[in-house]
Amino acid sequence: MNQENWPSEDLGFGEKVAIVAGGGAADDGIGNGRAASILLARAGAKVLVVDNELSRAQATVDLIANAGGTAAAHAADLTDEAQCKSMVAAAVSQFGRLDFLDNNIGISSRGSVVEEDPDVWRKMMQVNVEAMFLTSKHAIPAMIDSGGGGAIVNISSISALRPRRLTAYTTTKGAVIALTRAMAVDHGPEGIRVNCIAPGPVYTPMVYTRGMPDEQRAQRKNASALKQEGTGWDIGFAVRFLLSDQAKYITGHTLVVDGGVTIQAPARESQQH
Repeated sequence: MNQENWPSEDLGFGEKVAIVAGGGAADDGIGNGRAASILLARAGAKVLVVDNELSRAQATVDLIANAGGTAAAHAADLTDEAQCKSMVAAAVSQFGRLDFLDNNIGISSRGSVVEEDPDVWRKMMQVNVEAMFLTSKHAIPAMIDSGGGGAIVNISSISALRPRRLTAYTTTKGAVIALTRAMAVDHGPEGIRVNCIAPGPVYTPMVYTRGMPDEQRAQRKNASALKQEGTGWDIGFAVRFLLSDQAKYITGHTLVVDGGVTIQAPARESQQH
């Protein structure tokens, strides 16, 4: 075979533009969205880092700038359609196009349907599902207008695959998987790939800023077949792969990134991932 016909190893991010929704993090920690933002920028993408707190988004941008990448910070409440529309407009205005979207926002709740408060249930649906619908609704037309197709990654959870008394959270994360598959079918003909990541126990600022006893952290590690816990970088690398040209024939897929938690059946705590 002529080597000229071999596929390129270029990830395909040069001159491309990404939005990372939920790209901030508490203090100087590395959460899933911050890791994805940094890794996309290191691969050559221009990144609009979006968070509901501008200071958190700006902290991510500063890390990217210090590493020689290009990024801008944007504050938005992504449960508000007007702000989702403005977010997309900001990316296009700042960088001239839009190619990628990482939907990385979410909140958690604990309890059964009997125990859950209906207002909390509705809030969970709004933040964990409706926000992804709204960001995608406005991002996809901008991707099409940019002329090169595009790719979206939605963040779900292994809780969607292994329920454990986080019923509202499990339901929303299951809906994210269904939304991903539906969007992949709807927008594949337009050159838009849509995939999903289901993280397992990852030690991120969202987890440790709430406080986690050493015993509970050890339980999370031991739940993994690898006897390890994940980090934001593990999820960030998975996001970058699914958005990259190396995943150009992958769409509608849910990639489990959990160190093998879901292939085992040990008893474990009910901490949200």
